[in-house]
Amino acid sequence: MPPKDIPLWWDTLPPRPPAAAHAWRETADVAIVGAGYTGLAAARILARRGATVVVLEAETPGWGASSRNGGMVLTGLKPEIGALLRRYGLAVARELFATSLAAIETVAELVTQERIDCDFHRPGHLLVAAKASHLAGLTDHARLLQEHFGHPVRIVPRGELRSELGSDLFHGGLIDPSSAALDPARYAAGLLKAAEHAGAEVHQHTRVEHIRREGSRFLLDTPRGSLRAAEVLIATNGYTGAATPALRRRIIPIGSYIIATEPLYPRLAADLIPHRRMVFDTRHYLHYFRLSPDRRLLFGGRAAFFPPGPATLARSAAILRRDLVRVFPQLEAAAIEYAWGGRLGFCFDRLPHFGRLEGLHYALGYAGHGVALATHLGQLAARMLAGEPITHPLAELEFPTAPLGLYRGRPWFLPLAGAWYKLLDWIQ
Repeated sequence: MPPKDIPLWWDTLPPRPPAAAHAWRETADVAIVGAGYTGLAAARILARRGATVVVLEAETPGWGASSRNGGMVLTGLKPEIGALLRRYGLAVARELFATSLAAIETVAELVTQERIDCDFHRPGHLLVAAKASHLAGLTDHARLLQEHFGHPVRIVPRGELRSELGSDLFHGGLIDPSSAALDPARYAAGLLKAAEHAGAEVHQHTRVEHIRREGSRFLLDTPRGSLRAAEVLIATNGYTGAATPALRRRIIPIGSYIIATEPLYPRLAADLIPHRRMVFDTRHYLHYFRLSPDRRLLFGGRAAFFPPGPATLARSAAILRRDLVRVFPQLEAAAIEYAWGGRLGFCFDRLPHFGRLEGLHYALGYAGHGVALATHLGQLAARMLAGEPITHPLAELEFPTAPLGLYRGRPWFLPLAGAWYKLLDWIQ
């Protein structure tokens, strides 16, 4: 039987009542485009402060990366800590790394405050060395974190790695105990409930087709009608479209894919990842994997850079199945019951950004760290929009795009980037 082509997490959601059918509102204080983590976290803050908030979602709430990811709530940003130090210096690097830690605490606090049932727990993460030479890099990474950031991590030599991972493929690893895990779809559902309880209106199947200035306000055109709003927050990340061309030129949608096995016997699951950590490797074309609450092995990666379509998904699932067996030969006979994909949002500097561009507020570009960062930056963007004086590097650093107008939202260069990263994985 072929695997289901939907996220495993969608089948963990309890039966939901029909979505609230709000009458169409022609005006609002704030319009938010996108009902993922960013938009829902922002809507909750703004509605609790008394603003009239309307969230416009092209699909259904949480439909995009917010329910398609692996449920890893990780420390750090996409650029490794040495790169941040070289690029920005110690003070800014410390603030950026501290943001990643604060983002995890934001998720933990929201889960507690809103009583979100999403299996949030903190098993930490394990970063494994794909080559023997990579272990020296992990050791240097650990030293920088401990000496300059006061962040506790631990190196696991290859001879001790079996205590953490039931695979002989890797050459050691680094354990960071601060990372967490959750069920991403249940978390998104909890944020939706919290935002609506605060008073935000969420309109699903309402794609924003055009945004334009109209005096001191913005006019958002949708198939259901037009909405006038004093302020607009764009929270579309890897699904940013033609309605916001200036942001579309700054965000690169990259495909990411995951397969999930059948539920495994308890002893086998315990042999694979004894401490149920979030695991990923040091490749550019990386793999990431974890156990689900019902003991499935989730195995994901950049099997293809392009966003998913039927042919790309089938090819990516086959690649991931092959690589899964390389990592865990003991799963050769395990059935693959789910295979799905989604879009990550990358910026050209691989950092997330929030702030204001051409009058529109935005928060996006999480590069695979979106569970925590999207929640946290969504809240920061909401506070900024509400008039708080927010100072933060991610709001102040240059928000780059390709030079000479070479990029307008269609990532024509992804095959070249994919070939380059494969070459780097081979030679480094």
